[in-house]
Amino acid sequence: MSDEMNENEKNGDESSDGEPAAKVKVDRRPWSLFLKIFICAAASFTLLGGSLGSPLQTQFEFKGPDDDLNNFFEAASAPAQQPKAAQAPARDSDKLDRPTSKPYQGSLSIFEDEKREEKLQINRVMDILRIREGSRVADIGAGSGWFTVRAARRVGARGAVYAVEINENYLKHISERAAKEQLSNVRTVLGRTDDPLLPRASVDAVLILKTYHEIAEPIRLMRALRPALAAGALVGIIDRNGAGDDHGLDDRKVIRELERAGFTLVEQYDFVKPDEMDYFLVFRARD
Repeated sequence: MSDEMNENEKNGDESSDGEPAAKVKVDRRPWSLFLKIFICAAASFTLLGGSLGSPLQTQFEFKGPDDDLNNFFEAASAPAQQPKAAQAPARDSDKLDRPTSKPYQGSLSIFEDEKREEKLQINRVMDILRIREGSRVADIGAGSGWFTVRAARRVGARGAVYAVEINENYLKHISERAAKEQLSNVRTVLGRTDDPLLPRASVDAVLILKTYHEIAEPIRLMRALRPALAAGALVGIIDRNGAGDDHGLDDRKVIRELERAGFTLVEQYDFVKPDEMDYFLVFRARD
């Protein structure tokens, strides 16, 4: 018996048929064992109808047993991204009894008439809206940035101008224009048809220049604008009379819609007529 045992020990690396026995490599690293247990548990959980959920699946990609274990646990414990808040349902009071104009999509050069500044009397407009050095201004429906850059020069480095648009190409144009004109106080904002998406209490004055008739949901947008207004902020609307779908809107309808959104008319002017506009309305949010 002992001779047989000795012989087997000598031939321990051979199988019973004389061929070399395959060696089995056992991974005794404790974290490797834990990882295997975790994977088995996850597979069992999935088979029972469960799910690990998208946060872990999207934040961790298993690449092999040599991955850094610390990175794995950091990814597994990271908080999941919260979905964006759902858009609030429209109220009956937000509905319009009129058509709107299709937003302009053409060349921005039409906004750059060299006589426009004089005909519109834009400096007088800014005086009435109390736009001065250090003011924070929103240009809603900024287009080419024609008003944005003029307001930015007036408010200076201590102020800021938010150029709000729903057209990303226009915002890109405004960013390039501001950089070219070295206006670092210009901020571009991709808004929505029902919300300008401005920070709370971020602006002292707002101008909606030749744009109100194109806003698809004006009452919702103006109501969403209210939290962005600082105390005493003024809102100006410059447009021409029309039916809504002809790139104009009767001033009486604008006033009624702003009242429904929680604003009060403060002043009304017509000195903008040389620029083919009919009115300049100034509002303040009701308390």
